[in-house]
Amino acid sequence: MMEDAQPAASGERVVSTRNLTKSYGRNAPVLSGIDIEILQGERVALIGANGSGKSTLLKSIIGLNAISSGTVSTLGDTFSGQPSIAQRARIRRQIGFVFQHHGLVKRLSVLSNVVHGMLGQPGSWRASLQTLAPAQWREDAMLALDAVALSDKALSRADALSGGQQQRVAIARALIRKPALMIADEPAASLDPSAGRDVMQVFADLVREHRITLLYTSHDMEHAIKYSDRVIALKQGRVHFDLRSHKVSQPILAEVFNG
Repeated sequence: MMEDAQPAASGERVVSTRNLTKSYGRNAPVLSGIDIEILQGERVALIGANGSGKSTLLKSIIGLNAISSGTVSTLGDTFSGQPSIAQRARIRRQIGFVFQHHGLVKRLSVLSNVVHGMLGQPGSWRASLQTLAPAQWREDAMLALDAVALSDKALSRADALSGGQQQRVAIARALIRKPALMIADEPAASLDPSAGRDVMQVFADLVREHRITLLYTSHDMEHAIKYSDRVIALKQGRVHFDLRSHKVSQPILAEVFNG
């Protein structure tokens, strides 16, 4: 495994894994001996071929997967095997999620969709519609929409927006939670190239401005390098390299996807 001697950031450790291994039944391990460390404010791209273990690693880090061996520490909670219910709840409250398919309720307003980001919080039944939400949640939703340059679309139906705008609404929905860690799984994969670059730039700018840690997966190597501080590559369930983004070259990338 190639490692960069220089840390990408200094500060509090947000995620770390030690000898993380994950197997399903008697099958060969999906992840084998994963050691990674992500610091506060870092933007980290996770890359690898299909089946390399990216999604499994994301789920393991946030406690959705019980790991087979090793330890995970996320946002101050350390666990082996399956985290406790209390640990999962604490981790969940501090994370914002953005996925390839934004999952908006298209018949509802943009503002209501952003307020949905508060679902899972105490009293979250009031997050079903912005008209039911507390004034503070609506104010936070408007601030999140302003951060993604969509405050003027707050009362529009979500299905009246372009694909790129809808994904920015999904970012605002995650941002309303004021997360310490943002997890994004292929956030630009369903968008055209121009909208994809726009969404990734919004991500990169927001997390830097708010000191949010970002961990995202991408099959677009331009996105992986341009919008991150570090790139972690998985190959056959192991860390193939962990390098600062400016040190990742085409020949190095080719090793990840060949063989």
